[in-house]
Amino acid sequence: MARIASARLSAEPSSPEQHDRRRRILRAAARIGAEKSFERVQMHDVAKAAGVAIGTLYRYFPSKVHLFTGVMAAQVDRLRDQVTEPDPDVAPEDAVADLLVQASRYLMAQPVLSASMLHASNTAHAATVADTVHIDNTFREILLRAVGIEVPTAQDVTLVRLLMQCWYGVLQSSLNGRASMADVESDIRLACRLLLAPRSNAPGNAAE
Repeated sequence: MARIASARLSAEPSSPEQHDRRRRILRAAARIGAEKSFERVQMHDVAKAAGVAIGTLYRYFPSKVHLFTGVMAAQVDRLRDQVTEPDPDVAPEDAVADLLVQASRYLMAQPVLSASMLHASNTAHAATVADTVHIDNTFREILLRAVGIEVPTAQDVTLVRLLMQCWYGVLQSSLNGRASMADVESDIRLACRLLLAPRSNAPGNAAE
Protein backbone atom coordinates (compact mmCIF):
# COMPACT_ATOMS: atom_id res chain seq x y z
CA MET A 1 0.00 0.00 0.00
CA ALA A 2 2.83 2.43 0.81
CA ARG A 3 4.30 2.01 -2.67
CA ILE A 4 0.96 2.73 -4.29
CA ALA A 5 0.45 5.82 -2.14
CA SER A 6 3.93 7.17 -2.78
CA ALA A 7 3.42 6.91 -6.56
CA ARG A 8 0.18 8.91 -6.46
CA LEU A 9 0.07 12.59 -7.31
CA SER A 10 -0.92 14.81 -4.41
CA ALA A 11 -4.04 16.97 -4.60
CA GLU A 12 -3.60 20.73 -4.87
CA PRO A 13 -5.71 22.89 -2.54
CA SER A 14 -8.02 25.36 -4.25
CA SER A 15 -10.17 27.03 -1.58
CA PRO A 16 -8.94 29.09 1.42
CA GLU A 17 -10.13 26.31 3.74
CA GLN A 18 -8.11 23.71 1.84
CA HIS A 19 -5.00 25.90 1.91
CA ASP A 20 -5.47 26.31 5.65
CA ARG A 21 -5.75 22.55 6.17
CA ARG A 22 -2.61 21.96 4.12
CA ARG A 23 -0.68 24.56 6.13
CA ARG A 24 -1.88 22.98 9.40
CA ILE A 25 -0.65 19.60 8.20
CA LEU A 26 2.78 21.00 7.33
CA ARG A 27 3.07 22.77 10.70
CA ALA A 28 2.10 19.59 12.53
CA ALA A 29 4.59 17.53 10.52
CA ALA A 30 7.35 20.04 11.29
CA ARG A 31 6.59 19.91 15.04
CA ILE A 32 6.50 16.12 15.16
CA GLY A 33 9.43 15.78 12.76
CA ALA A 34 11.57 17.98 15.00
CA GLU A 35 11.31 15.32 17.72
CA LYS A 36 10.99 12.04 15.80
CA SER A 37 13.10 10.66 12.98
CA PHE A 38 11.59 10.08 9.54
CA GLU A 39 11.05 6.37 10.23
CA ARG A 40 9.30 7.02 13.55
CA VAL A 41 6.85 9.68 12.32
CA GLN A 42 3.36 8.20 11.97
CA MET A 43 0.93 9.73 9.48
CA HIS A 44 -2.04 9.30 11.82
CA ASP A 45 -0.20 11.28 14.51
CA VAL A 46 0.34 14.11 12.03
CA ALA A 47 -3.34 14.05 11.02
CA LYS A 48 -4.43 14.14 14.66
CA ALA A 49 -2.08 17.02 15.51
CA ALA A 50 -3.28 18.96 12.46
CA GLY A 51 -6.94 18.32 13.29
CA VAL A 52 -7.73 16.69 9.95
CA ALA A 53 -9.00 13.29 8.87
CA ILE A 54 -6.37 10.76 7.82
CA GLY A 55 -7.94 10.70 4.35
CA THR A 56 -7.42 14.44 4.04
CA LEU A 57 -3.76 14.06 4.96
CA TYR A 58 -3.23 11.37 2.33
CA ARG A 59 -5.06 13.43 -0.28
CA TYR A 60 -2.48 16.19 0.00
CA PHE A 61 0.49 14.03 1.00
CA PRO A 62 0.22 10.41 -0.21
CA SER A 63 3.41 9.42 1.64
CA LYS A 64 5.93 10.67 4.17
CA VAL A 65 8.21 11.54 1.26
CA HIS A 66 5.51 13.88 -0.07
CA LEU A 67 4.92 15.24 3.43
CA PHE A 68 8.48 16.14 4.36
CA THR A 69 9.28 17.38 0.88
CA GLY A 70 6.32 19.70 1.45
CA VAL A 71 7.79 20.80 4.78
CA MET A 72 11.07 21.59 3.04
CA ALA A 73 9.24 23.54 0.32
CA ALA A 74 7.60 25.65 3.02
CA GLN A 75 11.01 26.31 4.61
CA VAL A 76 12.45 27.38 1.24
CA ASP A 77 9.50 29.74 0.75
CA ARG A 78 10.26 31.36 4.10
CA LEU A 79 13.90 31.73 3.13
CA ARG A 80 12.87 33.43 -0.13
CA ASP A 81 10.72 35.91 1.80
CA GLN A 82 13.68 36.82 4.02
CA VAL A 83 16.15 37.48 1.20
CA THR A 84 16.98 41.17 0.78
CA GLU A 85 18.41 43.02 -2.20
CA PRO A 86 22.15 42.41 -2.78
CA ASP A 87 24.49 44.76 -0.92
CA PRO A 88 26.70 46.50 -3.52
CA ASP A 89 29.59 46.54 -1.01
CA VAL A 90 29.57 42.73 -0.69
CA ALA A 91 31.00 40.49 -3.42
CA PRO A 92 28.15 38.47 -4.99
CA GLU A 93 29.76 35.11 -4.24
CA ASP A 94 30.21 36.19 -0.61
CA ALA A 95 26.55 37.26 -0.45
CA VAL A 96 25.48 33.81 -1.63
CA ALA A 97 27.86 32.17 0.85
CA ASP A 98 26.47 34.28 3.70
CA LEU A 99 22.94 33.25 2.73
CA LEU A 100 23.78 29.54 2.60
CA VAL A 101 25.73 29.68 5.86
CA GLN A 102 22.79 31.36 7.58
CA ALA A 103 20.41 28.74 6.19
CA SER A 104 22.79 25.97 7.28
CA ARG A 105 22.91 27.25 10.85
CA TYR A 106 19.12 27.35 10.94
CA LEU A 107 18.84 23.78 9.65
CA MET A 108 21.57 22.44 11.92
CA ALA A 109 19.65 23.86 14.89
CA GLN A 110 16.88 21.35 14.11
CA PRO A 111 18.88 18.32 12.95
CA VAL A 112 16.16 15.67 13.23
CA LEU A 113 13.71 17.60 11.08
CA SER A 114 16.43 18.65 8.64
CA ALA A 115 17.51 15.03 8.16
CA SER A 116 13.92 14.08 7.33
CA MET A 117 13.51 16.96 4.89
CA LEU A 118 16.75 16.16 3.07
CA HIS A 119 15.96 12.45 2.98
CA ALA A 120 12.50 13.10 1.56
CA SER A 121 13.68 15.66 -0.97
CA ASN A 122 16.52 13.45 -2.18
CA THR A 123 14.21 10.43 -2.44
CA ALA A 124 11.28 12.19 -4.11
CA HIS A 125 10.74 11.81 -7.85
CA ALA A 126 9.80 14.97 -9.70
CA ALA A 127 7.10 13.14 -11.66
CA THR A 128 5.05 12.35 -8.57
CA VAL A 129 6.16 14.89 -5.94
CA ALA A 130 5.44 18.37 -7.30
CA ASP A 131 7.13 20.12 -4.38
CA THR A 132 10.53 18.95 -5.66
CA VAL A 133 10.16 21.20 -8.70
CA HIS A 134 8.96 24.05 -6.49
CA ILE A 135 11.99 23.67 -4.22
CA ASP A 136 14.44 23.64 -7.13
CA ASN A 137 12.85 26.62 -8.88
CA THR A 138 12.51 28.70 -5.72
CA PHE A 139 16.01 27.95 -4.51
CA ARG A 140 17.41 28.80 -7.94
CA GLU A 141 15.52 32.11 -7.82
CA ILE A 142 16.93 32.86 -4.34
CA LEU A 143 20.53 32.20 -5.33
CA LEU A 144 20.32 34.09 -8.62
CA ARG A 145 18.85 37.08 -6.80
CA ALA A 146 21.59 36.91 -4.16
CA VAL A 147 24.30 36.82 -6.82
CA GLY A 148 22.67 39.71 -8.65
CA ILE A 149 21.72 37.99 -11.91
CA GLU A 150 18.35 39.05 -13.31
CA VAL A 151 18.56 37.30 -16.69
CA PRO A 152 20.57 34.10 -16.22
CA THR A 153 22.37 32.32 -19.01
CA ALA A 154 22.18 28.54 -19.38
CA GLN A 155 25.58 28.33 -17.70
CA ASP A 156 24.38 30.47 -14.78
CA VAL A 157 21.51 28.05 -14.21
CA THR A 158 23.91 25.09 -14.35
CA LEU A 159 26.34 26.70 -11.90
CA VAL A 160 23.55 27.44 -9.44
CA ARG A 161 22.25 23.87 -9.75
CA LEU A 162 25.72 22.49 -9.00
CA LEU A 163 26.02 24.81 -6.02
CA MET A 164 22.65 23.62 -4.68
CA GLN A 165 23.72 19.99 -5.02
CA CYS A 166 27.03 20.73 -3.31
CA TRP A 167 25.24 22.47 -0.45
CA TYR A 168 22.88 19.52 0.05
CA GLY A 169 25.88 17.19 0.23
CA VAL A 170 27.69 19.37 2.75
CA LEU A 171 24.57 19.54 4.91
CA GLN A 172 24.12 15.77 4.76
CA SER A 173 27.74 15.22 5.83
CA SER A 174 27.20 17.47 8.82
CA LEU A 175 23.95 15.74 9.77
CA ASN A 176 25.78 12.41 9.57
CA GLY A 177 28.44 13.68 11.98
CA ARG A 178 31.14 13.72 9.32
CA ALA A 179 31.66 17.49 9.19
CA SER A 180 31.65 20.18 11.88
CA MET A 181 29.80 23.46 11.50
CA ALA A 182 33.15 25.14 10.91
CA ASP A 183 33.81 22.67 8.09
CA VAL A 184 30.35 23.36 6.67
CA GLU A 185 30.95 27.10 6.58
CA SER A 186 34.41 26.89 5.03
CA ASP A 187 33.23 24.34 2.44
CA ILE A 188 30.27 26.53 1.49
CA ARG A 189 32.44 29.62 1.06
CA LEU A 190 34.97 27.73 -1.06
CA ALA A 191 32.22 26.19 -3.20
CA CYS A 192 30.68 29.61 -3.83
CA ARG A 193 34.01 31.10 -4.89
CA LEU A 194 34.82 28.21 -7.22
CA LEU A 195 31.42 27.49 -8.73
CA LEU A 196 30.29 31.08 -9.18
CA ALA A 197 33.55 32.35 -10.68
CA PRO A 198 32.42 31.68 -14.31
CA ARG A 199 28.99 33.33 -13.86
CA SER A 200 27.84 35.80 -16.50
CA ASN A 201 28.07 38.91 -14.27
CA ALA A 202 31.52 38.12 -12.85
CA PRO A 203 34.22 40.76 -13.45
CA GLY A 204 35.61 40.21 -16.93
CA ASN A 205 32.62 38.10 -18.03
CA ALA A 206 29.86 40.70 -18.14
CA ALA A 207 30.75 41.91 -21.60
CA GLU A 208 30.96 38.44 -23.15
